[in-house]
Amino acid sequence: MIAVYVHIPFCPSKCGYCDFNSYAMDGEIKERTTVAICKEIEQSPWKGESAKTVFFGGGTPTYLEQDQLLRILDTVAAVHPIASDVEVTSEANPGTVDMPKFKSMREAGFNRISLGAQSFNEDELLVLGRVHRSGEIERAVHAAREAGFMSLNLDLMFALPDQTMRGWNSNLERALALNPDHLSLYCLTIEENTAFYKKQLRGQISLPDEDIQVEMYNECVRQTAERGFEQYEISNFARPGFECQHNLCYWRVEDYAGYGPGAVGCVDGVRYTNTKHPVGYCEKVGAGLPLPFESEVLTEEDRRLEKIMLGLRLKEGLPLENLRIAPIGLARCLERGWIHQASNRIFLTEEGMHFCSEVSLELAATVMASGRA
Repeated sequence: MIAVYVHIPFCPSKCGYCDFNSYAMDGEIKERTTVAICKEIEQSPWKGESAKTVFFGGGTPTYLEQDQLLRILDTVAAVHPIASDVEVTSEANPGTVDMPKFKSMREAGFNRISLGAQSFNEDELLVLGRVHRSGEIERAVHAAREAGFMSLNLDLMFALPDQTMRGWNSNLERALALNPDHLSLYCLTIEENTAFYKKQLRGQISLPDEDIQVEMYNECVRQTAERGFEQYEISNFARPGFECQHNLCYWRVEDYAGYGPGAVGCVDGVRYTNTKHPVGYCEKVGAGLPLPFESEVLTEEDRRLEKIMLGLRLKEGLPLENLRIAPIGLARCLERGWIHQASNRIFLTEEGMHFCSEVSLELAATVMASGRA
């Protein structure tokens, strides 16, 4: 079995903070790309491998026409058989969906929706460049439920420009009031090659300071726990049984096939990234040329380091088997109160959640040193 990721690179507009492979394109290119994605999937070297999970990301998958979206899912199912209990997710922008579209998606086999809400505050949505308004989030949630989606995630971001604790509390409360099954709560980070990065360089963006960001994160943990959510990953909270199975494949460093412009896949120790721009991608598919513009063979050491960096993020902890972590590395992190150890596994403490990157670097450096010994 293999996890399947399909990248849909189109959005109604490009948000100021977004560094994902997405393009504000419409018209014929969407149909052309749909045809190309289907052809890539049909020619997959892993044809016949059953799907462990299926995830449509982007971009905005629901910005495709209904027929286009369902055609791609049908192609995935023909190439990677999907059992009835397999998680099949589509990301969605609240402004690009309605009840008929949700109903068709549910009937076609999608069973999990991830709505990119980001904020319930109208001013924040405008600053972020989102095309939807606050009321559309609530309408989308109700439409998804009415269409039969029993698994629903909301994405929210905190530490937005000029955001206050009061504003973040309001966003959390409004999200929880909609009774989602899963929440992905991310701190805004300013990435290069984004509009926000350029504004930050010009001093046009004011973000909450680190103490406020920590307070906002702690509020995520507190409020979700009070409402019965389990924090199974640093930024992800779910009601029991509603953890995102596809993302767990990433965090557990399992194989996944990626299809579509800019899609990343990693199978049998080879990671690849497809040509990013839709036009170039379609031209390569049409000419029968290799789609990846870059690929790398992961060494055993590469895989080990990934297991450390990604596995630490999970509540289930990091198994120590075969990692060759020297006692001095564990001692440093234990002394700082960032981790605790039990049953041959490492777990981040509440304090350590704020220093996951530092813990990863500490243990990774230890691994590399022990590997040279």
